[in-house]
Amino acid sequence: MTAPAGAGKWRVLGSPFVPPAQTAWLRTHAALPVADGAGTRRRIYFSSRDDLGRARIGWMEVDLTRPSEVLAMGPEPALDLGPLGAFDDHGATSSWLVDHERRKFLYYTGWKLGVTVPFYLAIGLAVSDDGGGTFRRVSEGPLLGTDGVDPYLTASPCVLIEDGLWRMWYVSGSRWEREGERAKHHYHIRYAESGDGLSWRRTGRVCIDYASPDEYAIARPSVRKDGGLYRMWYCHRGARYRIGYAESPDGLRWQRKDDEAGLEPSGQPWDAEMQAYPFVFDEGGRRYMLYNGDGYGRTGIGLAVLA
Repeated sequence: MTAPAGAGKWRVLGSPFVPPAQTAWLRTHAALPVADGAGTRRRIYFSSRDDLGRARIGWMEVDLTRPSEVLAMGPEPALDLGPLGAFDDHGATSSWLVDHERRKFLYYTGWKLGVTVPFYLAIGLAVSDDGGGTFRRVSEGPLLGTDGVDPYLTASPCVLIEDGLWRMWYVSGSRWEREGERAKHHYHIRYAESGDGLSWRRTGRVCIDYASPDEYAIARPSVRKDGGLYRMWYCHRGARYRIGYAESPDGLRWQRKDDEAGLEPSGQPWDAEMQAYPFVFDEGGRRYMLYNGDGYGRTGIGLAVLA
């Protein structure tokens, strides 16, 4: 890339993508976008909600040169709810897509309603053999559930393959605490490795930790490697979500540089209160970011380009 790949300003392109609320499984939200394919026409996987607030993963196609126009929509969910009682029976939200040996690996977050806390989250995996039209779960159980390393929750993985090593940066819950009458989650970003993308070794390494006592959620890592430098975009919140940025020489030791994230509110109502869930990708020598604005994806998916 010839443009600055990290320390730069993002320019928001037009209004957000907003899929039509046309079916029972797609009533509200287009959250946690994931871009697939090559060229200016891209398939965007996203998470929608039904009338009960349950999330499913669908897709739409857009052209980066006409960022407010939805060109096509998947008629059915690419990944539906899990079976009753499973870790994802109340929702599946998109996270990351890997092309490997003519198959697509869709890493996602499964949602289950809680009792003492509002929800339980765990990482799942589904694969596609038809180019991403439909996906099937590799297991009815989670890929990374809770254990001694991650005792509270796991979510939102980002996965890269380097010389046969699968590397994952993911959200891990560090604790819940009681705040008035509600339970408040705390989560940050950790690291794991695998030889096949299926069996993962959790290292316990915290890559992005809380910057202050007021910060309690660090979410949705999106990692790019530029030469010998790793760059990560993510969202972090105290009062509200903002996009953060960090750099690393090895993908393990990270330095937060949130003041270099470079994304400000667009000036439009749709992201006036929140910028969250970044997904960064390159096309035609330019670097793009998909992200969500207000309401955790209720107002659609924004597109920005690194100036």
